Amino acid sequence: MVAVGTAYSNTSYLSLASTLAANNAASGTANASASQPTSTEQAATSVTLSSAAMAALAVKDFATVIADAKAKLTALLKDADRTSPLEGGKLALDLSSLDPRELYAMASDKSFTEDERAAAGLEMQRRFEAAMAGPAALAKVTGNYTGLYKAAAEYLDSLGAEEKADADWINGRAAVTEGLKQLQTDPKKLPDAGDDDPVALYLALVKAGEESKPQNIGDVATSARKALDKLYADAIKNGKAPTFNKQTTVGTFIDMSSFDSRTLSSIALNTGNKFSAEEVRAAEGAMRSKSGAALLAGFQSAAKSSDPTAFSQNIISLYSSMSAEERQAAGWSTEFYQTALASYQTTSKLTQMFAEAGGSNTGFLSWMGK
Repeated sequence: MVAVGTAYSNTSYLSLASTLAANNAASGTANASASQPTSTEQAATSVTLSSAAMAALAVKDFATVIADAKAKLTALLKDADRTSPLEGGKLALDLSSLDPRELYAMASDKSFTEDERAAAGLEMQRRFEAAMAGPAALAKVTGNYTGLYKAAAEYLDSLGAEEKADADWINGRAAVTEGLKQLQTDPKKLPDAGDDDPVALYLALVKAGEESKPQNIGDVATSARKALDKLYADAIKNGKAPTFNKQTTVGTFIDMSSFDSRTLSSIALNTGNKFSAEEVRAAEGAMRSKSGAALLAGFQSAAKSSDPTAFSQNIISLYSSMSAEERQAAGWSTEFYQTALASYQTTSKLTQMFAEAGGSNTGFLSWMGK
């Protein structure tokens, strides 16, 4: 089985796909240690830092992280014409541009208002749930919870040092480790890792229908309209006409590839009739590129796997990580999902029958031409 990974920085299904190959390689090996300092023939007083040491020097202190988070939040509120990131107790501001340390700073530092801290907490929950959605759907199909707990471990390990020192993180990570330990004995039995198990909590929320819902697509479209208008204004301010022609030599190319897939979806679907035909076409093109890249990443990862069901599993996970609007804009229909599901079920059954007939998994793969 290929464990589908998760990326913390945003909830795009393409980000999810981009870690497939990495997880495939990591499933049986530990993380590589930091590289050693390279030798040098310069004078003895010259010091060559290792890549790990150089990275450490580049890490911002937490006070700077807090200041950066405040500046970003202020700009986001201004752009959205809001005074609070909450409305009716729900998240009403897109906080996806905050990195993990900035989001934790906003959630934990008392210099932020109560609403701002609450909003950060909701965004942290949303990100974790987004990271779990694909692997959870796959676990439901396969009955194997190992990939789900590995995805949770990867997500938690991607967070900042300050958050990792928090008791909630420590207890949650320990519970996930215990879950993985239990799954070594029986991968199809949901672990009992205690009250601090974030995976068990997520599954309980899903069962109760209380998991986080994606931001209203109409609100996403409103933000997208403002973002495009700002790009146009900036281009004109610099004396160049905005254009969607990537080959322009006189204008400013408006690159939609930097937009997350849900923002692109709101434009491609012309939500609220806020976008021109040219903007819709550009967004559709960007979505096709993201969709193609996601499928390619899933295929390349599957090609390296010893599991003949790997590609169908990757599609199932990717599809389940997308919102309804993303699927529609990307052209990922229900029939597409059903085909991937049928492929998984058929190949799994064939593999099982081959094994029962006295063949091996390696033999089956050879017979399949892999």
